[in-house]
Amino acid sequence: MTWLKDRIGTGKPVIAMAHLLPLPGAPLYDADGGMQAIVDHVARDIEALQAGGVDAIMFGNEGDRPYLLEASPESLAAMAAVIAAVKGDIRVPCGVNYLWDPVATVALAVATDAVFAREIFTGVYDSDMGLWQPSAARALRMRHDLGRDDLKLMFNVNAEFAAPVGDRSVEARAASAVFSSLADAVLVSGPMTGQAVDRSSLERVARAVPGTPVLANTGCTIDNIADILRVADGCIVGTHFKIDGDTWNAVDPDRVARFMEVVSKAHGS
Repeated sequence: MTWLKDRIGTGKPVIAMAHLLPLPGAPLYDADGGMQAIVDHVARDIEALQAGGVDAIMFGNEGDRPYLLEASPESLAAMAAVIAAVKGDIRVPCGVNYLWDPVATVALAVATDAVFAREIFTGVYDSDMGLWQPSAARALRMRHDLGRDDLKLMFNVNAEFAAPVGDRSVEARAASAVFSSLADAVLVSGPMTGQAVDRSSLERVARAVPGTPVLANTGCTIDNIADILRVADGCIVGTHFKIDGDTWNAVDPDRVARFMEVVSKAHGS
């Protein structure tokens, strides 16, 4: 799993989410607070995450409910502007994720000089947002055309808020994504943001894609992370780091620090 170590600094990283407040164009956007409110909120979260010792940070537009399957110009531009405004404060590697558009995610990663990016790149899904047909081919061609073959793409292979069309197992979809679509890492999710990953799914995917990092994408908590890291090559944490474990609250620095202490002990054992 060398690229995780080389690019993030540890073989089993904890990647923390920097959730943005609703961006311009989203129904919940706060026009009175404007862009400065979004910048100020995420800046506070970033400082709390870094003080707690996370290995990397990933920006996501979680506030933009209901989510788009194709990015709007105003929200994509706003997200890039927010990242640019706070990037000077970031002391760890960072990545991006525009929900739920893989091509926009790659464009955003290039514009913000991200190290990695996460999205649904492959498959067809029956989702809350409608029929979902992402294009790995367009996203990877854009990465190459823009000179960013070094950008690592993390493929979420069992999307939240959705069910795959067809009956292939999650491990079959993971192996296919690596073979056909050049996934740099595979992410395994629970059914919704904040809900735990099924350990047996993690184990099956890990066996199916030897040599490719497999990370737990949702639902990692202080109570299950040691067990998850026995199987997974890292994790992505958003909800659990928030005050009271509520996705829409600010980051709680004490929760982050306690979580990272457990991770440190798990690495030691």
